[in-house]
Amino acid sequence: MTKFTDLNLNPKVLKAIEEAGYESPTPIQAGAIPPALEGRDVLGIAQTGTGKTASFTLPMITMLARGRARARMPRSLVLCPTRELAAQVAENFDTYTKHLKLTKALLIGGVSFKEQDQLIDKGVDVLIATPGRLLDHFERGKLLLTGVQIMVVDEADRMLDMGFIPDIERIFSLTPFTRQTLFFSATMAPEIERITNTFLSAPERIEVARQASASETIEQQVVLFKASRKDREASEKRTALRALIDGEGDKLTNAIVFCNRKTDVDIVAKSLKKYGYDAAPIHGDLDQSQRTKTLDGFRDGQLRILVASDVAARGLDVPSVSHVYNFDVPGHPEDYVHRIGRTGRAGREGKAITICSSRDEKALAAVETLLQKEITRLENPVKKAEPAKRNSAKKAAETPAKSETNARGKSSRGKASADTAAPEAVAAETTQADAAAVADQPDAGKSETAQSDKRKSDSRQAEGNKSEGRSRSSNRASNKKTEEAPAQSSSSQSTSSQSSTSNSKSNRGRGGKQGGRRDDRTVVGMGDHMPSFIALSFDERRAG
Repeated sequence: MTKFTDLNLNPKVLKAIEEAGYESPTPIQAGAIPPALEGRDVLGIAQTGTGKTASFTLPMITMLARGRARARMPRSLVLCPTRELAAQVAENFDTYTKHLKLTKALLIGGVSFKEQDQLIDKGVDVLIATPGRLLDHFERGKLLLTGVQIMVVDEADRMLDMGFIPDIERIFSLTPFTRQTLFFSATMAPEIERITNTFLSAPERIEVARQASASETIEQQVVLFKASRKDREASEKRTALRALIDGEGDKLTNAIVFCNRKTDVDIVAKSLKKYGYDAAPIHGDLDQSQRTKTLDGFRDGQLRILVASDVAARGLDVPSVSHVYNFDVPGHPEDYVHRIGRTGRAGREGKAITICSSRDEKALAAVETLLQKEITRLENPVKKAEPAKRNSAKKAAETPAKSETNARGKSSRGKASADTAAPEAVAAETTQADAAAVADQPDAGKSETAQSDKRKSDSRQAEGNKSEGRSRSSNRASNKKTEEAPAQSSSSQSTSSQSSTSNSKSNRGRGGKQGGRRDDRTVVGMGDHMPSFIALSFDERRAG
């Protein structure tokens, strides 16, 4: 087995490596360090967590051990996509240069230009920077790149995703053509391939693992999540996340939860805190001091759960991360590999669990295509019986209310039926009373009494036509008066009774108005509202 002592490194560098507790290099380190020490360009492709950072820091320190930097002209340049990764590379240099007198400067956002200018003015051997801040210093005239001997591009595929490729090309054009270039990436997109063909000269290609492959020591699982309602998806998803965390028990020593959006990072972290979990957010919108403090607390074990955006997915070396949770399936399949690469590092075992909603199924299929294997499905830990119990309890609570409502409805309908039947019963009783009265009438004086009675009846009916909307009680009162009239003849009393009953039904049917059918008394051309005194005069003429 190859050891670091077999790689022709500087003795002081080997001493620092030994003190750090390392003996044998990883495959990417064993493949990249020898050609880098020979001064050749290197193109390293390896999955995340395999030690790519030491693959370029160790040979750089060995080669820079001889010589001295000049003011504003760094001897080497390391480009990183994020502040966190740049800070991690700086820590690696501090670890391996403890026995050498090499200087470095870290150019990242969130730190004042004045402090960085002071370091550059003194002259640095190693300049570690993000592309944006590096170009800011160059455009201000505070930095010259003509003295760069070794240039390193770390996490090149992440540079592509973040839109740094134009900046990278410009920085390449500002450095000497004779520089040595070390290019490292976990994936090799066509755009990355074009840059390597343009700016690297006959590079030594080291590919120790299939592109975008995950470590075999990582157990991968996915939960196919489906919300009960669309407006409850976010809250139910957070409930599922908490259930997944609780399900791991003591196996979970610390974990990183990745979200696609910065707003979700804050919401998920706040939700976990609310339910008693030790969690904190980290994303690009936070101040650099807060990001550094949160990350340091997670590395030191003071923070158990780190909720992060993809800013923390690339290159962060926290060796003891036991679990990674993907709250969302990443939009780019390569990001999935980098996310889960935060666990299972350096041969350790790890576990990655992804929550996949219905809208993320296509992204999940793309991840499985990239990995060339199917991720193990895991049942949703949130018990399905609980919603059923809640629904049963809800139905049980609603049943008495429905029964009471139905009872009130039936009672109302019964009352309405009784009210509807009442007028008909009154009409029937009135008709029977009239018939009984007719049967008891004497035969004497039929002619005169009939004429007089007919005039009185006609007068009362005319008055009923004058007043629209007369109620049924008025009709019953009229019928009662008719019943109490003097003795009448059989034929005239029958006619009066039938006319009264017909008018009563007509009035009920049209809300008290006179029916549309004319009776024998109607005078053509006078209308339904003819005054009673006019109707009386016509009746007298007819009688004469």
